[in-house]
Amino acid sequence: MLAQDVLTTVPTTTAEALEVFDAAPAVEPEFMLGTWRGAEVPTGHPLDGLLAVSGWWGKQFLSAEKVHPLLFPTRDGNALWAMNPVLAFGGLGVATKLPFIKHLSLTRPVTALRPVLRTSASKARLRTTRYRGVDTATMIYDQLPINDVFRKLSEDEVIGAMDLRGVPRPYFFVLRRDTSLPVL
Repeated sequence: MLAQDVLTTVPTTTAEALEVFDAAPAVEPEFMLGTWRGAEVPTGHPLDGLLAVSGWWGKQFLSAEKVHPLLFPTRDGNALWAMNPVLAFGGLGVATKLPFIKHLSLTRPVTALRPVLRTSASKARLRTTRYRGVDTATMIYDQLPINDVFRKLSEDEVIGAMDLRGVPRPYFFVLRRDTSLPVL
């Protein structure tokens, strides 16, 4: 899925993405339950491209207390597995300073390291928080200073703004409901 599959016009700047985000209505945490396929919304953010080259597939919300923030496809592509975000985001600072990484495919290394990176435990939870003056569903990472805040684009699509402590502007992505693959 590409961001343009969800958004009529893919924003190219943070200001444009904020315009789309701010115009979208809030969602309740219950709305987010299910499995969602994700795509980055490129805005020139330092994180742009990193999820795509990693092979990131999406997120799963089983309940308000049990959320898998990072899903990846298995080697054969017939199922999904959940990655521990602490391990995924641990090298973020270095990755953003090495722009050539965004031009490499990290899918094979991520898949090969699945036994080490995989988790069956929930690594986030859903709550309602206030962001940009609106109370809406937010995925709060358990072990990281990251909140993913959601707004509704349609009954099956949301735009997300990743609010990462120490980073002055949000990183944007879209999610679309997708139950085509089981999660291991």
